[in-house]
Amino acid sequence: MKEEDLIPAEEICVRYQVERQFVTSLKDSGIIEIVTVQETEYIHCDHLAQFEKMRRLHEELEINMQGLEAISHLLGKVKHLQSENIKLKNRLGLYE
Repeated sequence: MKEEDLIPAEEICVRYQVERQFVTSLKDSGIIEIVTVQETEYIHCDHLAQFEKMRRLHEELEINMQGLEAISHLLGKVKHLQSENIKLKNRLGLYE
């Protein structure tokens, strides 16, 4: 993991105007990963889109943490099923 791909959690809180507890709750729920380097917590840039999505759902639709966990889980399932569907279509294409 490259250090330049890591964004300090405190910077995320300031930039998106969210409380540190919200970021910690997302981490505790398994929605995003937080990496600790020399006692500083960072969010990998690959998890930034997920963070932004959850922040919007939380703020704009007032969805609580349990709802965000459910949404994250279901979106993960959909992504997995879409990937599996593509693989199956590719395999089927070999027989056509």
